[in-house]
Amino acid sequence: MAQPMPYAVEVDPESALQFTITRDPSPNAEGDHASRCVMTIRHPGLTKLHLAFKGIVAPGSTETVSILLVDKDRQVLWSTFDRLGQSALDHSKDKFLVQSCEVSDEFSSQFRSEPRGEGGQYKKELAEALTEMWNSVTSKANIPLYNKKLHVRHVAETGIAGGGIASAESATSAGGAAVGLTATLQEGVDKRGNTEKMSSEQLFEEVKSLRRKYDELVAFSVNLTAERDILNNTLEQTKRDLNREIATRTALEKQGLKVSRSQDSKSNKSEGGISMKTLIIAVVVSFIFALFSFFYERDHIGLGDQL
Repeated sequence: MAQPMPYAVEVDPESALQFTITRDPSPNAEGDHASRCVMTIRHPGLTKLHLAFKGIVAPGSTETVSILLVDKDRQVLWSTFDRLGQSALDHSKDKFLVQSCEVSDEFSSQFRSEPRGEGGQYKKELAEALTEMWNSVTSKANIPLYNKKLHVRHVAETGIAGGGIASAESATSAGGAAVGLTATLQEGVDKRGNTEKMSSEQLFEEVKSLRRKYDELVAFSVNLTAERDILNNTLEQTKRDLNREIATRTALEKQGLKVSRSQDSKSNKSEGGISMKTLIIAVVVSFIFALFSFFYERDHIGLGDQL
């Protein structure tokens, strides 16, 4: 393992914490149904004390921290394994973050001779002081903070008929303080059953079952694609019908407007023709009357001259 930087945290194993998942839970020492991971933190012997998992680790000393996986998450993980197999758990992206920092002698002195309660817990005042100290560390940029990420592995234990606590062990040597952030659990996918313990007949049946499920999945995908295409075609046809109806309605509205205007124009022209005809008749009558008057006067005037 590479030489650690000062006040950083070393973890053994370096890369992963492993939980063993069982089918049925068993109560732990506290009576809770929870999976447990044990992490050991050892101070390599530097000159100052450091904070570890919201606790203090003295130079050359060792601390053990329990990490619990609650039963609800265990049930989710086992259900995933039961349906899809171990490789679903192997693809988990869960991580565990270990943070460490240096603390002053003044701060660490109050923890040196202080007895701990059940489970290695500090009394309330010291626990609050630790929390306040970590809040100040994370909010200040000038305090060195060292991070190490551990992958989380979940291994299903199929050989246990029932009961048991999922557990993992990790030995950590610390040159600094460490705080563990709870790992989030993520459900994965995989095949069913533990193939390593199957006989050839069982493997054949498993492959046969997988092929049948694959064929069903392919058939379902084909049917789903066909239904999608039908829906798309129906939608396109509906759009075309709607556009056609809109165009027809618009054309009818325009045609109705033109007919209305044409009727109004014909009405106006009809009224104008009657007036013009009357005017022409009046002019002709006036002209005839004037012509008649002219000849009448001329005849009477000529007759008077003769007399």
